[in-house]
Amino acid sequence: MRFRIPHGLVIGFLLPCLSGCAGAALHVVSSLVPDMSRVFFEECDLQLARQSIPAQLKLMEGLVRQAPDNRDFLTALSTGFAGYAMLFVEDENPERASRLYRRALNYGLQAMDLEETDTRSVRNKLAGISRDALAPLLWTSMSWYGWINLNLDKPAALAELPAARACLDKLMELDPDYFFGAPYILLGSMLAARPRMLGGDAAKAKTYFTRAMAASNGAFFLVHYYYAKTYAVRVQDRALFLDLIHQVAKGRPDALKEVCLINAGIQKKMQGLEKKVDELFF
Repeated sequence: MRFRIPHGLVIGFLLPCLSGCAGAALHVVSSLVPDMSRVFFEECDLQLARQSIPAQLKLMEGLVRQAPDNRDFLTALSTGFAGYAMLFVEDENPERASRLYRRALNYGLQAMDLEETDTRSVRNKLAGISRDALAPLLWTSMSWYGWINLNLDKPAALAELPAARACLDKLMELDPDYFFGAPYILLGSMLAARPRMLGGDAAKAKTYFTRAMAASNGAFFLVHYYYAKTYAVRVQDRALFLDLIHQVAKGRPDALKEVCLINAGIQKKMQGLEKKVDELFF
């Protein structure tokens, strides 16, 4: 029988020795980070994930102090804080979720070596980014839009919208099917949620949601959630809204093992969304 030591336990043992054996320890830990990210998303137990993720994130922040330029660590932090905010905080405490999204955004920007958030600086940096930066680019975009959506009443958030859109456009250029069509989901959500004067377009949004659905054969519930929450509400299609909710309710989160945690979280969020149906449709 083969015994496998959990990655978190390995890191817990290695972290105290970083001051004396920093190079070797950081190399070992960095090699584990991609597997840790996969384990993070494959976890189907929401309660277990909610209880364990904060400690893992703080542990990772300790590693970043030792290696502030390590892209793997920074990307993992961007992913973790954005995912935690979306799945466990946003519906209960939008103000706290806003802070967590901003924290995720800052780590994502660091992972791409971006120090400024003005549109020109972002576009100049993105011009030289290739496919090996897809992960930090995705989670930078996810956290940026998450933060903006919670701060639409603030001029500062609207001012950063063009820079966030530049990141999303680069994602679409590099690989719109990446992470089961997540770039399509982001673009569809943005186009559906924004008024036309701010670049919204419901018809185009529907096209992108359809493509996102195809990218995972309907197994990634994040598509259904934003399709219902943004597009169906925008065009006041109550039947579509309820159909998307029921599809998720009947689905199996582990049908797409790689994102079981997100799927399980979305199933719960959809239950809350369904309770608001009479408020959202007239």
